[in-house]
Amino acid sequence: MTATVALTSAGLAPGARRRTPQLLIGFVVTTLALVVLALLSLAVGNKYIPLPEVWSALSAPGNSYADTVIASRVPRTLLGLLVGAALAVAGGVMQGLTRNPLADPGLFGVNTGAAAAIVTATALGVSGATSVWVALPGAFLAVIMVYLLGSGRGRATSVRLVLAGVVVSSVLAAYIQAVSLSLPTVFDAYRFWVIGSLAGRDPRLILDILPFIAVGLLLALALSGSLNALALGDDTARALGAHVGRTRILGAVATTLLCAAATAAVGPISFVGLAVPHIVRSVTGADHRWLLPYCLVAGPALLLAADILGRVIVSPAELMVGVITAFVGGPILLLAVRRLKAAA
Repeated sequence: MTATVALTSAGLAPGARRRTPQLLIGFVVTTLALVVLALLSLAVGNKYIPLPEVWSALSAPGNSYADTVIASRVPRTLLGLLVGAALAVAGGVMQGLTRNPLADPGLFGVNTGAAAAIVTATALGVSGATSVWVALPGAFLAVIMVYLLGSGRGRATSVRLVLAGVVVSSVLAAYIQAVSLSLPTVFDAYRFWVIGSLAGRDPRLILDILPFIAVGLLLALALSGSLNALALGDDTARALGAHVGRTRILGAVATTLLCAAATAAVGPISFVGLAVPHIVRSVTGADHRWLLPYCLVAGPALLLAADILGRVIVSPAELMVGVITAFVGGPILLLAVRRLKAAA
């Protein structure tokens, strides 16, 4: 009985194999939905371009007005694809590392560390203060602080790491507020960046963040089996041959790369890393070998859908995508808490 429960929790039970065809079909459907949303992202804006013209512009670009409009929207759509995938996969990894279904990618202080570095660079007048090269060191320093505080003199556990993450995030958030409110020039730059938006970003950001997101995604997907074992508890995971400490360190590295790159590119966007794994888990179950690939396509789909909605509901103006995801993520978080209470 115990062995069956363990195998089921790890996604290795015989019933999981029987679900493989359904999961494959669901993955294909989700991928097709992402393709449609990507095309809609290119079509929707102040000037709506019909989908057939979008397809023609992509397959055989010319010098028409529609081709020019679509070309201007391509960087925004690519950023949505990269950032959505990064945040959703980071959320799935973080929830697996902490065994906490309400964990957020910023739980280890990644987002606040990146934001603190950007605020500091802005205050010092550093050129390119919002670049990934500024955000990444701040994110890594925050994660190192969390890991040192969480391990203490003993072994790092999920509870210790979560508590350390809360402490570090709170301290960094207070520092960010103190600096931004004390310096008007920093506040002016920070208040536009902190909401989170795909609009108006430098297309060169895509090439800047692509290597970090690619490495982070590959590392996260490679840890899927170890995350399944970690879900059974540290002792059981070690008995199954998993390297718990190494899994946590590599998972923290993957999360840091993904979140820091996404945050540097578009600012902090809330709830994607929390909501998407919850939505996906209702389809895939707890098996990270399916959960993370689903997050890889469902995350960009949700972010692009939110961005399209932000362009439509107050047209011809726009609502920033960070505002839309907050409105969408709030009810999902409430439903998740209610489900956890019901399960308890």
